Amino acid sequence: MKNLKLMALLMAAGMIIGIGSQANAEVGYIDYQKVLESYPAAQQAVKELDAKGLELQQFMLEKERQYKNLSTPLQKQNFETQTANELKTKQEALARLQHDKETQILNQIQAVAKSVMVAQKLDAVLSDQVVFVGGVDITNQVIQQLK
Repeated sequence: MKNLKLMALLMAAGMIIGIGSQANAEVGYIDYQKVLESYPAAQQAVKELDAKGLELQQFMLEKERQYKNLSTPLQKQNFETQTANELKTKQEALARLQHDKETQILNQIQAVAKSVMVAQKLDAVLSDQVVFVGGVDITNQVIQQLK
């Protein structure tokens, strides 16, 4: 019984010490959307993806023109199958490119946010949408380092 009381007392003391040390924790937050809008590499990635999307639209318009010139049902069916395969390949390539660009941009922003976190001696960096009250806004510092 004494051991149980001693164990409970030690656990309570440990929790109080843990809470006391966390009371001094500093949290930073970042407006990710603002960073994306201000980051030249992100803006360039958006332009590149838009251009690829327009290429895909042009591809479809050209295929529609070609389809109208076909005369037999067999030609149309073969053309539809071939075009569907080409379109699927192009859409997958565009999705891969978009994923790669998003991952690359996110990794770059995270690396800069981490360096700002270390420089500011913060314990964590959160999205501004998660912080209700308090914290340190490091958005502008991240934007400056990204430029």
